Amino acid sequence: MEHFYKRDQNLRELLQRALPATFFQWVDRELEAFSSRCTGAIDARAAHTDRAGQPQLIRYDKMGNEISKVWLNEGYRQTVAETYGAGIVGYIHKEIPELGHKGNYVYAFAQGYLLSHAEPGFYCPVTLSKATAYLLDQYAEGDVRTRFLPHVLATGDTELYEGATFLTERQGGSDVGANETEAIRSGDSYRLTGEKYFASNAGACGVAMVLARMEDSPSGTRGLSLFAVPWEENRAAGTLRIRRLKDKLGVRAVPSAEVEFTGATGYLVGEPEKGFYYMMEALNLSRVSNAVASHGIMRRALFEAYDYAGERDAFGQKLTRFPMVQTTLARLAAKQNVSLKVLFEVIEMMDRVMGPDTKASASQEGTLLFRLFVAIVKKDTAEQAIHFARESLEMHGGNGYIEDFVTPRLLRDAQVLTVWEGTANILGLEVLRLIMKYHVDELFTNVMIERLDAVEPKLEHMPDQEQWKRHLEAIRSRLAEVNTHISTLKKADHDIQTYYAKTIAEQYSDLFESLVALEAAATGEETQRQLSAVYLENTMGQPNQWSMAPVELEAFWAVEASLTGERDVASVHES
Repeated sequence: MEHFYKRDQNLRELLQRALPATFFQWVDRELEAFSSRCTGAIDARAAHTDRAGQPQLIRYDKMGNEISKVWLNEGYRQTVAETYGAGIVGYIHKEIPELGHKGNYVYAFAQGYLLSHAEPGFYCPVTLSKATAYLLDQYAEGDVRTRFLPHVLATGDTELYEGATFLTERQGGSDVGANETEAIRSGDSYRLTGEKYFASNAGACGVAMVLARMEDSPSGTRGLSLFAVPWEENRAAGTLRIRRLKDKLGVRAVPSAEVEFTGATGYLVGEPEKGFYYMMEALNLSRVSNAVASHGIMRRALFEAYDYAGERDAFGQKLTRFPMVQTTLARLAAKQNVSLKVLFEVIEMMDRVMGPDTKASASQEGTLLFRLFVAIVKKDTAEQAIHFARESLEMHGGNGYIEDFVTPRLLRDAQVLTVWEGTANILGLEVLRLIMKYHVDELFTNVMIERLDAVEPKLEHMPDQEQWKRHLEAIRSRLAEVNTHISTLKKADHDIQTYYAKTIAEQYSDLFESLVALEAAATGEETQRQLSAVYLENTMGQPNQWSMAPVELEAFWAVEASLTGERDVASVHES
């Protein structure tokens, strides 16, 4: 497998547009070095961890004392050191020494995207550490902040505390308001008693952010408070224990456990009645991370499919010469290209809405749109990760089902992404709530119309302008149709509204991606126009239209350019 970053011109262009010139130059060098490790050593360690080096629970020591330790293989530990040392968490919140200023989510998520090409399982603990850092930085005060935050932000300068966020309990699941873990005041701290049923990074974290219910607190989510629980202190004291590690289908690198607290020491973070609100903010961060991990799998699956098809001979020629193979690769490449552009728009919004230095000035309108886009992007990318992994496996034929290849792991690791951080049902309900309570449909429509109006004059100067105008009108027509349906739904009963919640999320995703594809075609070079054409024909084109010049076949040279990182697209075309 060749260098992930060098082959992804789309990513490099997105970063160059999003970052100041000096910052981008530094990021470009750092990502090239980081990607080299992801493509090489980290990828090899990931395969070992998945097959033979999974986390193991050491329940007792040699004298029979319960210790609840988690064993992690040495290669995994080396990946931890290299990844956090590169500032994937720390440089969001603290200065980059060479630059004298903080990084941002754009840079951190670019790292996460590249990491997830190789090890999406390990990107889960990184995500949890990001969420922990956010909660401590935004809401912890005094000794709690100074005790934990520098360690969560460690980049090799101090001892690293990985983070964790423990929400789920056996009786509640997605219904977090049903949580029963109790917190009783004990001097300057609290004693937590209860269990968390799906606690990822248990045994590897240094501090866990835990929701618990204080004495005399109301029922439901309003009664939940947020606590920072130091792991090793409580493990050594016997006030927490791991009942078992989960035997998971995929993402085997991350230890996920059932954890019991029996008077574990915890420290209140923020206002007591806002614990659930804080955790939901962190959940939006985690949902963006989920989308980043999905894209890492999508791109790796696409690389694997293209590389294999380019090497495999069948019936006297390479697989990449067959029209059906070209069609599959073209549709995947176009979708990933446009979807990544949308994802980085959302990440730039995140820097404005949740950035350490910008959150206080974020507008309500910007925050609502961010929540909407997070929900629709997370839902779509998680489903697409499974689709891409399955298509890549099928491209390999029987080899794709063999664990010597990466394709089985990609499919297993992708499957959890539709579950973590909210299922499609939960995300559909989030979209519905934003529409019914905050009228976010009006904000979305305003953004769509404003940007469609702005791109329309640019189409006049494009080759095949009639094709692009047809797509523009299709987007306008679809937007009007969806708004008509939403107006009807606002008058319907709740059951009917929820019946269509996921449909609205899917329509919004298609509409916004189509807008971005059109904008990219209007401002990009020929390779981008070809990829946008493939996307738009398959999303906004006429169904059952028989063409004697399918756009996927016409655009396949551009697909190859996008998958090789080739800047001189003409040379790819000629080849």
